[in-house]
Amino acid sequence: MNRTLKTFRRIGLTALAAALLTGVAVPTASAGQDRPELRQLAQEFVDAGFGGIQLRVRDERGEWTGSAGVREAGGTAKPPTNGHFRVGSTSKNFTTTLVLQLVAEGRIGLDAPVAGFLPEFGLDSRITVRMLLQHTSGLFNHTGQYHPDGTVTPGIPWAGKEWVDKRFHTYRPEELVRLSVSKPPVFGPGAGWSYSNTNTVVARLLVEKLSGRPFADELDRRILRPLKLRDTLSPGAWAGMPKPYAHAYYRYEDAGQWKTIDVTHQNPSWISSAGDMISTTKDLQTYFSALQSGKLLPAWLTAEMRKTHPGSESLYGFYGLGQFTQDLGPGCGIVLNHNGGLNGYGSLMYSSPDGSKTLTGSVTAGVSEKDPLPSFPAALDKLVRKVFCGK
Repeated sequence: MNRTLKTFRRIGLTALAAALLTGVAVPTASAGQDRPELRQLAQEFVDAGFGGIQLRVRDERGEWTGSAGVREAGGTAKPPTNGHFRVGSTSKNFTTTLVLQLVAEGRIGLDAPVAGFLPEFGLDSRITVRMLLQHTSGLFNHTGQYHPDGTVTPGIPWAGKEWVDKRFHTYRPEELVRLSVSKPPVFGPGAGWSYSNTNTVVARLLVEKLSGRPFADELDRRILRPLKLRDTLSPGAWAGMPKPYAHAYYRYEDAGQWKTIDVTHQNPSWISSAGDMISTTKDLQTYFSALQSGKLLPAWLTAEMRKTHPGSESLYGFYGLGQFTQDLGPGCGIVLNHNGGLNGYGSLMYSSPDGSKTLTGSVTAGVSEKDPLPSFPAALDKLVRKVFCGK
């Protein structure tokens, strides 16, 4: 496996590689303007093997929405452009923003040790808030630790038949953190970079400790209600999906036989605040534009989010605090992003540094045997460059 696909695996979209995918429908675009170049790029994701895709672009030409593929296997209806979907690791950006708002209020320092606020977990006293948000804490990833030599130290079941059998099981965030701290650290605090879902679960518990409120309530109070994000939620252990939505599917091996199931409904508590959220392309657009344009954080903390770690290079750029910074080169410039994936789902969330130009989207796995993972990096790069480098 090459470096790009290894990185792709680490940051949460691996589940799509295990899914079966489909879709042959002609893309649809929003009324008011036709963007054939974007419709074509949407179709290329479906041709690569995804079941469906919905996209939303806002740029100097206005706002465009479109979709391609199918809403449900065996049907002909296209994915709704206002459809709900599981955003996966895009959730990390929301959690990070909540923590940074508490930093802005002086409730905790960015370089303050975390252990004193959460003494019950026996965290290394050198781990700071910044290390959690930038993945330099060294905490073992509770969903499994991927090592440079290609080996994996397993964590909780999140893939294959093991996950399928437990896909409605409820995990508590505290349980996930305790599993992580029971394992040897990947490195000493601050001594390296390793993407660990556990960092964001600890950040969730920190939000709850500092605010005195459940995480979902604090998310609603600080971000969702002020921005009127009515279609976004942190579901906890709820396995449902608000309508409308496109279905997502998952392929796995059972006793030597390949099977495919609908995983639209699943309990995401195994990933907690590192990847459990549900949203829409419109809400992600509103949120990420507000974040980058300074409506959610003071300028000094927005700048801190964009300070990247040199060892964090990936398909999406370099990691700062809860987001990636990607330099597309001459004529294109910098884009900020945090994409994500959960079994059957992938999400896209991009913005220019001033929040004026955005790209948000969702891909769903279908029931075709064609694996979209090898084609995904090139298709994504082509789409991002068309939006952020085009005139």
